[in-house]
Amino acid sequence: MADRRIDGVEALAVRSGLGRTTVSQALNGHKLPSERTVRVLARTLRAPAPPLLDLRRRAARPGAPAGPVEVPPEHREFESRYVAYVAERHRRLDIIGLDLRRPERSKWPLDTAYLSLELAGTGHREHPGGWHGATGRHDGTGRLDVPAIRVQRAEQALAGSRRVLVRGGAGSGKTTLLQWLAVTTAEDRLPAELAPLAGSVPFLLPLRTLVRHRELPRPDQFLGVLGSPLAAAQPPGWADTVMARGRAMVLLDGIDEVAEAARAGTKRWLTDLLAAYPRAFYATTTRPTAVDEGWLAGEDFRELTVRPMSSRDVGVFVTRWHDAARADATRADAAPEEVTALTTLEEQLKDAVRAQPDLAQLATTPLLCALVCALNRDRHGHLPGDRMSLYAAALSMLMVRRDEERDILGPEGIRLTEAQSTALLQRLAHWMLRNAYIEVDREDAEQVVADALPAMPQVAAQGTAPQILRHLLARTGLLRRPTEDTVDFVHRTFQDYLGAKAAVEARDFGLLDRQSTDSTWEDVLRMAVGHARAEERARIIRKLVTRGDRTAKHRTRLHLLAAACLMYATELDPAVREAVAERVEVLLPPRSDRQVEELVACGRFVLDLLPGPEGMSDPEQAFVARTVLRVGGDAAVPLLKRFRESRGTKLWEVLTNGDVVRGVDAEEYSREILAHCKAPVGLMVSTLEQMRAAPAVETLNHLYVSGDYTSAQLAEIPGLSGRREIFLLGNGLIEDLEFLGECRALSSFGFFECPSLRDLSGIRSVRLERLRIGLRHDLPLDFLGGLHGLREFEAVADEPGWSVRDLPIPASVTSVGVSGLIGLEGIERLADLSHVQVSNRLGRADWAELRKLPKLASLRFPVASEPMAELPTVERLTIENPSLAGFARVRAAFPNVQYLHLPYCTHLDAEHLEGFSGLTIAVPETAELLNADRLPPDVVIERS
Repeated sequence: MADRRIDGVEALAVRSGLGRTTVSQALNGHKLPSERTVRVLARTLRAPAPPLLDLRRRAARPGAPAGPVEVPPEHREFESRYVAYVAERHRRLDIIGLDLRRPERSKWPLDTAYLSLELAGTGHREHPGGWHGATGRHDGTGRLDVPAIRVQRAEQALAGSRRVLVRGGAGSGKTTLLQWLAVTTAEDRLPAELAPLAGSVPFLLPLRTLVRHRELPRPDQFLGVLGSPLAAAQPPGWADTVMARGRAMVLLDGIDEVAEAARAGTKRWLTDLLAAYPRAFYATTTRPTAVDEGWLAGEDFRELTVRPMSSRDVGVFVTRWHDAARADATRADAAPEEVTALTTLEEQLKDAVRAQPDLAQLATTPLLCALVCALNRDRHGHLPGDRMSLYAAALSMLMVRRDEERDILGPEGIRLTEAQSTALLQRLAHWMLRNAYIEVDREDAEQVVADALPAMPQVAAQGTAPQILRHLLARTGLLRRPTEDTVDFVHRTFQDYLGAKAAVEARDFGLLDRQSTDSTWEDVLRMAVGHARAEERARIIRKLVTRGDRTAKHRTRLHLLAAACLMYATELDPAVREAVAERVEVLLPPRSDRQVEELVACGRFVLDLLPGPEGMSDPEQAFVARTVLRVGGDAAVPLLKRFRESRGTKLWEVLTNGDVVRGVDAEEYSREILAHCKAPVGLMVSTLEQMRAAPAVETLNHLYVSGDYTSAQLAEIPGLSGRREIFLLGNGLIEDLEFLGECRALSSFGFFECPSLRDLSGIRSVRLERLRIGLRHDLPLDFLGGLHGLREFEAVADEPGWSVRDLPIPASVTSVGVSGLIGLEGIERLADLSHVQVSNRLGRADWAELRKLPKLASLRFPVASEPMAELPTVERLTIENPSLAGFARVRAAFPNVQYLHLPYCTHLDAEHLEGFSGLTIAVPETAELLNADRLPPDVVIERS
């Protein structure tokens, strides 16, 4: 019987053209077959492919084991209970100020209140397919090089990543994002972009809670340290099994809430988790400057940054806040006039945000926007004009004033004045700051209150410390109980605000000075300056300056922190202000994304210090422009006019990136900046206003359109008939390409992440030389065979089962780029190929395919640390991530290479170039050349 089965496998392997091992593994279930294997086997066996492909896709979910595995019934039963618990535990959001009379009711369903914010990916991330989407230029190898920022909605930005670090300021929505991920995963409601994570088991782990324990937990201890009531019911081995099979979604909230001294230990713990359970999904959050850029890059974490809310997002948030308030008022049987008044206040607030730039800048995070909404309601449309006043008014509103106006006595029989409540909360916040706590045991909180009572006899007469703490929890709206035995502030911002006020009132300036090098204290120091009197704030800022002067390690951060404090200093000694300006000028221009973020935190003050383009390199001009656009708002255009005569490509990649210039008037920006572009870059537009204002400038004929637009809307692009290149990215609306009929000069076209696009017949109306497409299994590709003038073709696939053999690429093509999940099998039929670019690591089979191309002269691939086949015909080579040890392999594999491009090289050691001759090496302008004296005499370093 066994022999007959073996004969059957052999026969099927011969009939299908697949390897015997491939067929055997597909049939016995020991390895998940590729979609191509499934299709080939279905065709060979004359069986319908769709049901088999559907079965394979379900088995291919991240949590699916590679072969058949028995899941114990008790695991399945517990998991069902656990995900239901996660969904119920985290399904509601705190909506600040929603119900001032009953703070416990200031919650709203997550799916109603959640707003998908924008995340910016920094660095040259390989999107599936090596396309980063945004403006770009050609680097001489046929590949499109692009700038370092791409802004997307959260669900799109997270797609395709298994390890993510999200940076964002206080109240920016980081925790809410993780909460949304946990709940939508638990309820099996993830959006299509995150479908590969379906079936995952979420573990939402606040790091502030984890680090309170002596040792950070193992997976089987996750539920216990969180105080979950299901911890005792967890079956032995369940957590380990979920993690090991890659079905776990590990959501670690708040690296910044771990004391600086403990972060190295936390990183070691996370690294151990990654080593033990590499297949799980990991996402973690932090404030922007708490950890260095690339802190987890060695563990393949992709970094994303929460963007400030756009004007559209603010409008949506204001509507949802008032929707929740109206529903709450209706539920509480409020008078019809109160419900109507909320609608009036909503419209007035939207008008005010549009008309008042200062107010708009206040409402750029969900926390601040919620405070603005609540204060607008509480003050009947009269709002404070700066951040410190906003916090002060919000605290007053949330604590006791509403109770006093309604003559409400706390159910505990305790009545505290605003001053008394503030004093107690300040005492607690100050104690938590000094002890580096974000969350405290209830007993410790009671002791802090008890220590304060002897100096507050009127409060002490009303109850014991536990009773007073219960009153603060119930009535102030500022404290909460994450678990039965712990207490924290409803938001870290309130703890920082009150702790800073207490530190200033206690003249605890030594504490502020000692902690100034700890990034978790940055907001505390800024707010301390806001609370302090003129002499005190001068003292705080002067300390930052002098400590920075004598501490090289922290100099940059301390001097920039001093500059950021100026925004909070309403009155300050001019000499101190001048001293800060002198230090900051030395730090300009910015030379990294991190420095841009630090300058942005300084506010508008820094705009007066930013230098013009004279004497700056192209990358430096680009970083200055990005800083201006992030900070400037209405001031951005006048400042950027100084740069519009520059020809630097990096600068114009920033200035032409629609994601970066959001918030600037599109028509004015197009007229005053874009119309003057002299660099050969493309223009990316990401709003309808930007698209309609796109100038028909010769240098901007390459247009990249990001976002949802119909074919009819795309037909409104100015100068459409003269555009030479159009690329569509992330468009969920477009169904056909009829607008291409207007594109008489078009020679290059592409699309990616356009899930509704089905009708590609419009491509036949243009004569394309270059085509780039995002592959889908339901996308008709028969049109490719008719593109006889095509010279360059690029494809990306984020679904498995693709190879060059599956693509009817015309024989006229001389340049091919494949990215994502596309193999090189079948590439030998394109005998005229002179250039190939690949974004994936190349295996032995891939190198064997490349050796079959007799005219291959140019090649681009990711890493040089892998075994490479000899390709003597290649003269131009681009390697994205060369290892120093890989240069010997490069020399052996490409003996006739004349031009080596290293686009992302940070440093180049000439010692490793021994043996090369007649070679030009192109590196970025900022790359460092080590051991320059060892550079071979006929090797030229070219900087760009």
